[in-house]
Amino acid sequence: MNMEIAHGIFEVDSGPGSGKGTQCANIVEHFGYTHLSAGDLLRAEIKSGSENGTMIQNMIKEGKIVPSEVTVKLLQRAIQDSANDKFLIDGFPRNEENRAAFESVTGIEPEFVLFFDCPEEEMEKRILGRNQGREDDNVATIRKRFKVYMESSLPVIEYYNSRGKVRKIDAAKPVESVFEDVKAVFSPLIEKVAKNLK
Repeated sequence: MNMEIAHGIFEVDSGPGSGKGTQCANIVEHFGYTHLSAGDLLRAEIKSGSENGTMIQNMIKEGKIVPSEVTVKLLQRAIQDSANDKFLIDGFPRNEENRAAFESVTGIEPEFVLFFDCPEEEMEKRILGRNQGREDDNVATIRKRFKVYMESSLPVIEYYNSRGKVRKIDAAKPVESVFEDVKAVFSPLIEKVAKNLK
């Protein structure tokens, strides 16, 4: 699948509980992007009751990362089904293999990666306080997720950072302040696109 994405694909990364979902919702509302959450797509697949869904559920319970091709195919389907040309991919890639698989299958490299930086203690507090009834929201699983994140996802951030694509945001601040920082990243880009369309 080779797609022409006029305004691009942006990846959003950070540890669990950093508030990236909230900020993605703000970006969608403010700038008109389509938010594709890898986690939401995976949970929808679990709910579908498919064989794929059962495998995903077992891996999540064990705090493991779902195979790249499974998530890439879910993201690919969501992008193809959308009429938009501006996407925020949230929670993917989680590791170097994910990144390579996504770029190889879709032929797309993100314009930039938005990295929400938040201390582990703060993320844990937020997850335990959100009470969404998610099966993976308990202390033992949360700590497993942090460990997996540190070992697997940070090298992806380092890779994109070496390519000058990471925009780091302090996510420990209040939601409104964080979004002001996010707007400062996106606004120049939106203005540039608008100018090019004239």
